[in-house]
Amino acid sequence: MLRRRDLPVSERAPISARDVTVVIPCMNEAGSLPGVLAAVPRDYRTVVVDNNSTDDTAAVAGTHGATVVWEPVPGYGAAVHSGVLAAQTPVVCVLDGDGSMNPGELPRLVSALESGADLAVGRRRADRRGTWPLHSRIGNAVVAARLRRRYGLPVHDLGAMRAVRRQDLLALGVDDRRSGYPLQLLVLAGRAHWRVVERDITYRPRTAGASKVSGSLKGTVVAVHDFWKVIG
Repeated sequence: MLRRRDLPVSERAPISARDVTVVIPCMNEAGSLPGVLAAVPRDYRTVVVDNNSTDDTAAVAGTHGATVVWEPVPGYGAAVHSGVLAAQTPVVCVLDGDGSMNPGELPRLVSALESGADLAVGRRRADRRGTWPLHSRIGNAVVAARLRRRYGLPVHDLGAMRAVRRQDLLALGVDDRRSGYPLQLLVLAGRAHWRVVERDITYRPRTAGASKVSGSLKGTVVAVHDFWKVIG
């Protein structure tokens, strides 16, 4: 497992826009992808991972300039891992393809890496009432509180949007291929004494389709079950 680096911030290579790939795991997000891809910062590369979509997700992604990767193994973690493997840049960012997060806020997280962070994660701030269902917010808060107590991580969210150096992430050895991936990433980062920082990001209603997790009680229960298997 990769331990925290001691290289002074002043000696780290600066990160240009061309050094960043945005990985977007997707299942049936054809309706949201055009807006998401249009908002990706200029010169960032984009990899859309199609995780068994039954709509035109792959075609829409390709039409809008993204590299498309197919991942047949179902699960958020499987899709993210495939996208990270496909990326060819020193830095990778991850966010959902449902339009609930603004890719234009990614430079805020990338900047944190330049300032010394090993991992930068977004803390969702709903832009209107009802955006984030209560059952999902409660489950997220409980797990985040345990991360703070057990690992001393300064987080209040599970990092649905994140930025990290690609080789560091691969060396960390995250192997959860389901919805527990973001939590395992934070747990392993805590154990490795990574510098983890949190930045506020805007959280808004998805622009099309239905949520696979937070939009339903069943999806949230499944995700929380996966989370507790990871955190113990």
